[in-house]
Amino acid sequence: MPAYGPHIGELNDVYMDFGLGTLEVFSWQVILGGPFSGTLMIAFLYPLMGGFIGLLFGDSWEFIKEVIEGIFFAIYKLAFSTGLIALFIGLGVWHHVHKTRATLIPTRFNRQRREVCFMPQGATEPVFVPWESLSAWIIEAKGATQFGIHRQYGMGIGFHHGETLTSLEFQCAGLELAISHWEAIRGYMEYEVNDLKSIQDLQDLQGPDDPPHEGLHTFRNARARVHQEIHEGRRSRLSGFFWYLYHVMTLWTIPNRLVEWEVRRLERIGKQALPEVMRAWSEPLPEEQWAKPSEQLLRLSEQVRRMHKRQPHRPITQIFAEVGRRG
Repeated sequence: MPAYGPHIGELNDVYMDFGLGTLEVFSWQVILGGPFSGTLMIAFLYPLMGGFIGLLFGDSWEFIKEVIEGIFFAIYKLAFSTGLIALFIGLGVWHHVHKTRATLIPTRFNRQRREVCFMPQGATEPVFVPWESLSAWIIEAKGATQFGIHRQYGMGIGFHHGETLTSLEFQCAGLELAISHWEAIRGYMEYEVNDLKSIQDLQDLQGPDDPPHEGLHTFRNARARVHQEIHEGRRSRLSGFFWYLYHVMTLWTIPNRLVEWEVRRLERIGKQALPEVMRAWSEPLPEEQWAKPSEQLLRLSEQVRRMHKRQPHRPITQIFAEVGRRG
């Protein structure tokens, strides 16, 4: 499966953080644009709809005007208070998530050392585990409801520390997507994935010199692409109009600027929250000190590649299982 890493945060030549993911402009568009758009629609669209209904029934312009004014003065306070409540709820949810991000130390994969650093909940010191001792699994749950069969999937990684299993699990939309999450981790550690753009930027809105997170640059790139598609005839002007309408109703570039501010703040707080031993472990090593994959891993990986080449339509899980049985 192709690698896909929505839960991956920072990624560089030395380490990769897994567990937090990157910030999205869409969340701020919902928090700010949702109450703003809802308030305008309730306060102005409903009165206009009432006037339009009166027009369909052939009422006089004086009566239609009275209907529009009557509906507006009856609901504008409700529209404003509803929008304000929705805004406070959205900001409350954002504050909770932001506080969690600022205090949570993600799992870090160091490919130069071929080690993984876990910070178990409640622990005071991180735990360092050899990469090849890590376990990964996929969870599939199935149950029957009155609406039919309901399935849930997840991807987990972890290790046995004595009698204790330390693990992380993430909900996924499907079995293939769970495998893609693991492929992003495995590909990074085996030097097949080297940047976030290849595993996260599905809309291809990051330029070569742009930062990996969303921000003003993604807005400008999206607008330039809309203009180019209209010029080339691949997008209609009506579609371009709705693109601008959507961004006007979500307060234009304010969400993008807030994402950039949040990224800078979390970077500053996150570096201060890291334990000193984890900071030292994350420093780059001279190339001659880089850890090498074991002979067993190289041998089994080659067997998987050969078997997959001979049987490309066979599920990869069955291939791994057979190679694992053979040893």
